[in-house]
Amino acid sequence: MEFLDGLDTLLKTYWYIALPASLVFIVQTIMTFIGADASDGLEADFDGDFSGTEGPSQVFSFRNLINFLLGVSWSGITLWDSIDNKNILMVVSFLVGIGFVMVFFLIIKQIVKLAEDNSFKIASTINKTGEVYLKIPGDKSGMGKVSISIKGSYKTLNAITEGVEIPTGAIVTVVSVQDNNILIVKNIK
Repeated sequence: MEFLDGLDTLLKTYWYIALPASLVFIVQTIMTFIGADASDGLEADFDGDFSGTEGPSQVFSFRNLINFLLGVSWSGITLWDSIDNKNILMVVSFLVGIGFVMVFFLIIKQIVKLAEDNSFKIASTINKTGEVYLKIPGDKSGMGKVSISIKGSYKTLNAITEGVEIPTGAIVTVVSVQDNNILIVKNIK
């Protein structure tokens, strides 16, 4: 790397950090897009309880180290001619590196929100209200149907009542669920 020969030691250091960090970042990005294993592949030597964090957003990860080094090195190179005081340059580049990690945390936080589990669970109907779709005979003597909205999706489910007959169109509350996925409902008066 002949272009580094005449440079200041600090600027050389920034370049020596920027080049391998950029290469690793490009490889990580390509592996992410082709669906390779998303974990860092490194295990930490300590047990830390980072409540509310998932794998890629752990504080001490190889990916975060690369993000930090990218921010530090490229901001140091970019601002080299703009900031004359090299101590201030190092502080600014350090803060930019921390900023890169924080931006990564925010991106991962938004991505984790997309991974919401919207699968239907019959237990989620308890204490919800619905509309009787097909009349429900009284005293558990027969089965009717109830239309109920769970997580923005309407389901029509079998239902019985322990009380009097509930006509079509009545509004009911789910009291419990029987083992065979039948709702036990009561009329809202």
